[in-house]
Amino acid sequence: MALGKYDPESVEGKWQRAWTESRCFEVEADPAKPKYYVLEMFPYPSGKIHMGHVRNYSIGDVVARFKSMQGFNVLHPMGWDAFGLPAENAAIKHNTHPAKWTYQNIADMRAQLSRLGYSYDWRRELATCRPEYYKWEQKFFLKFLEKGLAYRKNSPQNWCPGCNTVLANEQVEDGLCWRCDSPVEQKDMEQWFLRITDYADELLKDLEGLEGGWPERVLTMQRNWIGKSYGAELTFQVKDMDETITVFTTRPDTLFGATFMSIAAEHPMVEKLTGDAANKDEIDAFVTRIRNMDRIKRGADDLEKEGVFTGRYCVNPVTGVEMPIYVANFVLMGYGTGAVMAVPAHDQRDFEFAAKYNLPLKVVINPRELSDKGEVLDPADMQAAYSDPGILVNSGQFDGMENEPAKKAVVEHLDKSGLGKMTVNYRLRDWNVSRQRFWGAPIPVIYCDDCGVVPVPEKDLPILLPENAQVRADGRSPLPEMAEFVNCACPKCGKPARRETDTFDTFFESSWYYLRYCDPRNEDAPFDPAKVDYWMNVDQYIGGIEHAILHLLYSRFFTKALRDTGFVSTTEPFANLLTQGMVLKDGGKMSKSKGNVVDPGAMIAQYGADATRLFILFASPPVKELEWSDQGIEGAFRFLARLWRLVEELEGALAPVMPGSYAEPGSDAAKQLRFKEHDTIRRVTRDIENEFQFNTAIAAVMELVNEIYGLKDDLSGEPGALSSAVATAVTLLSPVTPHICEELWRAMGHAEPLAVQAWPTHDEGALVKDQVTLVVQVNGKVRGKFDAPNDAPQDVVKAMAMEQENVVRFLEGKTVRKVIVIPNKLVNIVVG
Repeated sequence: MALGKYDPESVEGKWQRAWTESRCFEVEADPAKPKYYVLEMFPYPSGKIHMGHVRNYSIGDVVARFKSMQGFNVLHPMGWDAFGLPAENAAIKHNTHPAKWTYQNIADMRAQLSRLGYSYDWRRELATCRPEYYKWEQKFFLKFLEKGLAYRKNSPQNWCPGCNTVLANEQVEDGLCWRCDSPVEQKDMEQWFLRITDYADELLKDLEGLEGGWPERVLTMQRNWIGKSYGAELTFQVKDMDETITVFTTRPDTLFGATFMSIAAEHPMVEKLTGDAANKDEIDAFVTRIRNMDRIKRGADDLEKEGVFTGRYCVNPVTGVEMPIYVANFVLMGYGTGAVMAVPAHDQRDFEFAAKYNLPLKVVINPRELSDKGEVLDPADMQAAYSDPGILVNSGQFDGMENEPAKKAVVEHLDKSGLGKMTVNYRLRDWNVSRQRFWGAPIPVIYCDDCGVVPVPEKDLPILLPENAQVRADGRSPLPEMAEFVNCACPKCGKPARRETDTFDTFFESSWYYLRYCDPRNEDAPFDPAKVDYWMNVDQYIGGIEHAILHLLYSRFFTKALRDTGFVSTTEPFANLLTQGMVLKDGGKMSKSKGNVVDPGAMIAQYGADATRLFILFASPPVKELEWSDQGIEGAFRFLARLWRLVEELEGALAPVMPGSYAEPGSDAAKQLRFKEHDTIRRVTRDIENEFQFNTAIAAVMELVNEIYGLKDDLSGEPGALSSAVATAVTLLSPVTPHICEELWRAMGHAEPLAVQAWPTHDEGALVKDQVTLVVQVNGKVRGKFDAPNDAPQDVVKAMAMEQENVVRFLEGKTVRKVIVIPNKLVNIVVG
């Protein structure tokens, strides 16, 4: 076939149609074949793909095509994270319904992704907003409720006034809503929670099994978020009240030095302690202000410490000292009990607070060097808290003990009187899954005045989201005002009852979609366990670092919860994780406000999908940030055009041979090309398999193309060598730029598509050279090079090195002390 001029649009359209018609990316579970499940985090259907999408999905497509050519049964699906605030807010802005907005965007984005030639099995496409999907998560919730993993409680929640909904702790960033950047407030509400804390230990321990497969940074972020710490719970009696305050501390050895108590603004005891306080208005104003502060800032070391005295005291259980109780801005309900015994001599936060409010310091841990001299640290001389190890002083019967063993001894002493016990604490808090917005899956419970909270019977699932609802301009959910949705009969007693009008957090949907892909058209169950057993775990998951905590932690929990409710047998969802870097332009993140957005559609129209894919994969290693460059994509296009011209020039000489197939003795040029060909196979295979170094793999193919250009005239009589090398270049590049490679493969005379060919393997014998080039150094400086037979004897190599013209000049008048030979690489002559 005559190639003619390279026209990306016609070539890419032709092969996308061919792949669709041949159904070559459609797969089924087959226990007789080794499987490989590659998955990119599915997108929110915003309406347009951006360059971040292109990078993410191009990485995944290279992996999928590569593994398929290696003989794996590859599952590579795509779908849509379709519920949630973005779609609802966009629909409000455009005065349309979220469903209409979402489905139109899905159609547009599907077309855009198809234009890039990704190897998706589109039969498995899912959208989380469809009843056939969320029906099953409603069932999961009922099972969680039955098992005690779901519960409802009233508690202070992060409230976004801009989105009119509650946010999980993880969705508050610097005190602002992660979606709309509105300042987040605190609001007491009845909400549904999942007991992710029941799995804290397992979530933490199982991170060990992910080491080597997940980035260490992500593992560290999850460990820190779970936040396991060992310590003690101690009880303090409130003076003149029949109340106690329990604290968690990792430093029970400092109990004798506690001089005041700090409690969080959200602590349930605040109202009891301050009900009759003279400064009640001041306390209430402080509590309101602190509750609405960003929690991360409240926990920061550089936070200016503030507090207000409650007017109440508690009693130190070992000293009997009456300790003033303060509400303090740096104490959080999200860690421990929300109350802290303050030991200002040995904790820097407490030290700063005590200095500000003129509270006493008491030293109870003495530096060893002072104890050895019979001296004790003087609080009056302290410029900062002493938090290092030491010897107990001013601690009654524990004086003279090392502080580490004293921790256990103090708690054992308190345990006898019921005032203390050893315990473990976690930073992790249960997952709030209630959202007060319309565009989400309805929570399947009913409220009856007589029966209380009643689960919806499974036979009545799904509880459909009424798509005839009119969304409100202020973002408030219309569901509470829709009588036809709210009013129902109690499944237990038959009396009038009310449906829950909250919907699930959108992370509920994304926490199990990877399982549904295994069996997406099942109408009788969320999935066939046998199919899940075959496909899971996901072998390679790909997405942004911004999901390190929220989505990835929730998905890990969900998998374990589904295991414990009998749905799956797997424990971890994602065996390996790649977090790709962002795509930048002009040194910053692409955004419409900065005017630096690059439209993938425009790039595809101008340069083609293959050139767009090539640039996005060649410009930077996948885990690094990528700086967009117009010159870069132009260079990618020029390389593809150059490859096209190479095949066009050689078209009459090329035969439909397999890559790496040429094995004739041949001329020196043929041997040189064969070496380069097999070395390229080795390098590309290694670089893709080892951390997906696509940029270096592409560079290796470019070198091979250059080598073919340089030797093609010398090989005019050896078409087999040229055919094999061109076939290798086209095959190795095909996962990156599949359309042009398919066309060039066909131009070489092949009948079967390249997408179904086997990945080539290199021949070690081809990498053994008859001749090698050795470098000659004199006293460590390069003075010459020469060619010698491969593996030549050392005496022969030494003699040849000493005979090199330039080397002789540097040896004149000098004594050769030593000659060091590194076989096939280097000769170093030491002279004096």
